Amino acid sequence: MVKSNIKMNPGKLTEFIRILVPEAEEETVKIEGLEDEGKCTVITSNNKKTVEFSYDKISDDFHDQLDVMARISLLKLYDKDYKWGSLIGVRPTKIVHKFFDSGFNLHYIESILTDFYQVSREKAELLIEIAKREIKYMEKTTIGIYIGIAYCPSRCSYCSFPSYLKEGKYLERFDEYYNMLLHEIREIGKLVKELNLEVNTIYIGGGTPSILSKEEMEKMLRVINQNYDIDSLKEFSYELGRIDTIDEEKLEVLKNWNVNRISINPQTFNMKTLKEVNRYHDQEKFDLIFDKAKEMGFTVNMDLILGLPGETTDDVLYTLQKAETYDMDNLTIHNLAIKKTSELNKGNYSLVKNLNYKKIYSDIYKITRKKGLYPYYMYRQKNSFEWGENIGYSLQDKESVYNIETIEENKTIIGIGAGAITKLITGDIKNRMIERLVNPKDPLMWIDELGERLEKKKERIREAINGR
Repeated sequence: MVKSNIKMNPGKLTEFIRILVPEAEEETVKIEGLEDEGKCTVITSNNKKTVEFSYDKISDDFHDQLDVMARISLLKLYDKDYKWGSLIGVRPTKIVHKFFDSGFNLHYIESILTDFYQVSREKAELLIEIAKREIKYMEKTTIGIYIGIAYCPSRCSYCSFPSYLKEGKYLERFDEYYNMLLHEIREIGKLVKELNLEVNTIYIGGGTPSILSKEEMEKMLRVINQNYDIDSLKEFSYELGRIDTIDEEKLEVLKNWNVNRISINPQTFNMKTLKEVNRYHDQEKFDLIFDKAKEMGFTVNMDLILGLPGETTDDVLYTLQKAETYDMDNLTIHNLAIKKTSELNKGNYSLVKNLNYKKIYSDIYKITRKKGLYPYYMYRQKNSFEWGENIGYSLQDKESVYNIETIEENKTIIGIGAGAITKLITGDIKNRMIERLVNPKDPLMWIDELGERLEKKKERIREAINGR
């Protein structure tokens, strides 16, 4: 239990203690905060020791500095030393962008990260490198569109995304689902034109968007091209994902309708693991499709996941060595996190603790630098806090605009389809407001409720854009 004279966010404090300082749950901890002549001081004690943490007032906009210092002081009290220091948030680069906006120089920002937030120099340098690369893409005069396809041919055991199999009642109403998806695409397109909004990125994700037939893909892309100003796009992405849903004809459809970025995701190159997680893979077909996509001029992203069930360090290193042989434009490295709705969680699977992450990340660094791929966006997962960052690497000028914008929550992105989330971003970086409008995950519930929900969503978007 914590007793303090500092006004603290109880939710943030509880989460911080649970994740980083569980010992504090069992003891009484006293925290006293003082602010005097531009310096903040926090004195923290339990029945064993007392620590004092002082730091100059960072800026007038940093209203909760004592609150943050109170949590940091708990790490000092219990001698905790984490690579990410006191940062447990999903989007740590937001802190760097906030300091950029305040006009702080890079040296000062790095010192705040290392001396104040207690982040290791390695992670501080990573945050700054990524934030610097993101800046040129973070303009606020445009919006993004996300279109979610909520179906998959099978459900991977680690997956927590909205994904339903085309069987039973979901198969019976699939045509209705598909037509309603086209309807929402058209309606949002009309709204975009009505409000004179410029769309600079469209991202089609899932689920598995390539589960659509060639004819269904072509019709959907035609509707998008007819209802949105494609010439204004910096990026038009289609997530192919699984090799069992892709063929050359589908690639040609994508190319013909102006898609310029795709994801082809093996996740691992170990066949035993892929069978274990219920994911089909045909290596020969993967190579054929990858080469064809590059030949056709697509920007190609490849996703890998570290820590999949049963994988050893050698298995991960094999996947990295295999990935090195491909001429990808983007490489996204995910750390496995056990999500509540995944089959792994239902089976009480525990994260792998014995992987040699130092060796793995050393190889990732060598491979990405050799291929000219540099980190350009990242996010973290709270239930894998020590090595849990997911990092996207990219060739110069091949960065994904959508990935940067959605992680940094820099501008409005309108979500279309079952499970899609609209994020309305208003205000400046110092007073940013984020409002989420969530579509039902279940495709059948989404179909049944779309009429009423869509009208309410459109009206709320109008109000937000018009500043009401």
